[in-house]
Amino acid sequence: MANTNTSGTGKLQINVTSTIGLIPVTNAKIRIFYSGEPDKILEETTTDISGQTEQIELGTPPLEYSMEPNEPQPYSEYTIQIQAEGYRPVNIIGTELFPDTVTVQPVSMTPAQVQDEEPGNIVIPANTLFGDFPPKMAEAEIKPVDESGEIVLSRVVVPEYVIVHDGPPSDSSAKDYYVRYRDYIKNVASSEIYATWPDATLRANILAIMSFTLNRVYTEWYRNKGFNFTITSSTAYDHKWSYGRNIFSNISLIVDEMFANYLSRPNVKQPILTQYCDGKNVTCPNWMSQWGSKYLGDKGYSAIEILRYYYGSNMYINTAEEISGVPASWPGYNLQVGSSGNKVRQLQEQLNVIARNYPAIPSITVDGIYGPRTKEAVSRFQSIFGLPVTGIVDFATWYKISQIYVGVSRIAELV
Repeated sequence: MANTNTSGTGKLQINVTSTIGLIPVTNAKIRIFYSGEPDKILEETTTDISGQTEQIELGTPPLEYSMEPNEPQPYSEYTIQIQAEGYRPVNIIGTELFPDTVTVQPVSMTPAQVQDEEPGNIVIPANTLFGDFPPKMAEAEIKPVDESGEIVLSRVVVPEYVIVHDGPPSDSSAKDYYVRYRDYIKNVASSEIYATWPDATLRANILAIMSFTLNRVYTEWYRNKGFNFTITSSTAYDHKWSYGRNIFSNISLIVDEMFANYLSRPNVKQPILTQYCDGKNVTCPNWMSQWGSKYLGDKGYSAIEILRYYYGSNMYINTAEEISGVPASWPGYNLQVGSSGNKVRQLQEQLNVIARNYPAIPSITVDGIYGPRTKEAVSRFQSIFGLPVTGIVDFATWYKISQIYVGVSRIAELV
């Protein structure tokens, strides 16, 4: 039962794109209802030329509800109705808002003329810390390497996509989804931890989620068992992932900053299969306790200190040797006003391609010189895609531009 105490406030932004590529849906009409009162419209708004709404302030439970495990439901739930000319309507039930936090609800709309099996009604399940989900079955954190065919990759690669089986491995009726790796991590983290927790706690949990996922990728765990997917949405086997769920902006920022990282032990090539439990309903010696990590964050522990508290002092943060699906690697330094050269030229070319779909980004001269106009385009890109608006191309911005450029380029190839 949703809690009716809404003495706190949070913010909601809705981002609407077409299922056919990264095309923003402009002038989509949006209605927002409190899930406990489905007949009472709280807000009505429309999307701008980037397919986004403004940030809307809505009621939430008080902050203290998310700080201890035995409190009432710590987030409020909203129903969102989206309609746009030329598209099939979408209803999202259960978008979650925490106090003092920005919730981003992505919406994919199918053009009316396109045959599509995606549901028009999306129901977001409870956060795993609050709902009732099966506990993780224990596995070895390092998979054996002496079995024939077990390890198929020679180095750790961050994939462009993972294939998520939306159910337990044996459920052949469950659907498989192609999900961008970063979007998958953001979805899982938003499903399994509370966005109001300390930053170091969020980072520790996100690193554990990423390392676990990359272990599945590196070992091709399910493919070696005869399945055609990377990972499942079953908490008994893997992580909770929910089609169409909202994400939280602070979690999104952390993932964009750290997505190439994973957890390692000395002399072990593969990412560590970092298992964890909530620490309240389930206890798990030698694994990370999610609630325990929250209390350590409260005490000022850093992310690596939290991880070593649970997994041992020989755990450390590593960086993948390859990031798949992007046209070129991070130059190793920030690009900003005064920078010049081929990396700036490449950046300018990519931004101009992206601007064809996102006209709020100004077109720029491709001259290899990072001037005020390039800074303006970068700032606008950062604003649209949920990054800190600095006008400086750091690691997170570089790879976000590369990701969006690849998506937009593929659209162009299909047209």
